[in-house]
Amino acid sequence: MTHLLHIDASPRGERSHSRRMTREFVEQWQQVHPNDTVTYRDIGRNPIPHVDESWIAAAFSSPEQHTPELREAIRLSDELVDEFLAADVYVMGVPMYNFSVPSGFKAYIDQIVRVGRTVTFEPNDSANVFKPLVLGKKMFIIESRGDSGFHPGGRYEQMNHHDPYLITVFGFMGITDITFIHVENDEYGGTKLAESIANARAKMSQLVAA
Repeated sequence: MTHLLHIDASPRGERSHSRRMTREFVEQWQQVHPNDTVTYRDIGRNPIPHVDESWIAAAFSSPEQHTPELREAIRLSDELVDEFLAADVYVMGVPMYNFSVPSGFKAYIDQIVRVGRTVTFEPNDSANVFKPLVLGKKMFIIESRGDSGFHPGGRYEQMNHHDPYLITVFGFMGITDITFIHVENDEYGGTKLAESIANARAKMSQLVAA
């Protein structure tokens, strides 16, 4: 039995393409794999706090040294990391905002990149100081964009700080099997948007069936 972690990062509701497409993806997945389980977290509507000084003090000290204040500062991060590690497959709706990820999703990333939990730090190993701990996972990222042309060789390739960042940061933790599904041309609407949505849905169906 496989366990999915389904995350939506868009603050929009029914107007959100990424939110609608992740829902359809998970529904299709459950039809094909009825015994699989799903955990859902909506960080678009329920924002994750940014790290602060207390969080840093807690994250980089031994739990045995934590005061009640430090335990509370790291409590949500521990919950998010436990949830993240428990999943086998990730389905994430992450729209492109100003050429990168929404700030709320960056806050989530900062909460789960944890030394000793999702990566290790070995200062005596000069060849590779950081080592990933999240291995053998699969990730699907559904991304909505206002325009098109952000793909390799596209006219906006150099402005795409979304996909490369997610590949880098999740790869840093050990997740390298990442598939992107893009919904583009939201700013144009009409036929361009409809065609992009149709292509995304076709790709989702193929991925789930596989």
